[in-house]
Amino acid sequence: MPTKAKQTQRIFLVVVDPSPELKVALRFACRRAKATNGRVAMLYVTEPADSEWAAVGELMREERRQEAEARMQELAAQAQELSGLMPMLYVREGAVRDELLKLLDEEPGISVLVLAADVGPKGPGPLCTALAGKYMGQLHVPLTIVPGSLTVEEIDAIT
Repeated sequence: MPTKAKQTQRIFLVVVDPSPELKVALRFACRRAKATNGRVAMLYVTEPADSEWAAVGELMREERRQEAEARMQELAAQAQELSGLMPMLYVREGAVRDELLKLLDEEPGISVLVLAADVGPKGPGPLCTALAGKYMGQLHVPLTIVPGSLTVEEIDAIT
């Protein structure tokens, strides 16, 4: 387990995905960061290019990277407005869970992982389920799972 140096600023990491719950996790993390003089970090993981031809694979990889960067810039503006600081941005390629665990190992300054759970009948979502279950022992930071159904007013009231 990596040891963490004493840090002066909490960093709240949010995983960017296409789910509607992302807005809840991001707002919660931003409000907590602002309340504790912390900072937000965001991770966007793109799928690996899956093509037999190198040129096509590289084109697919570049398109996904551009989409990720555009989405991250949009979310970064929201995070900055809510938290008061520009967030730290990470874009990686691979499986979300694997890249998330690698990032947490590589960046000892990250203090808290914030996810929002899907409240639908299928359960909280694969990442929440995996990290709160089988992979909990691989986390070196607290995991905060926020109900994805929280309203803006409810988030603001508890942060």
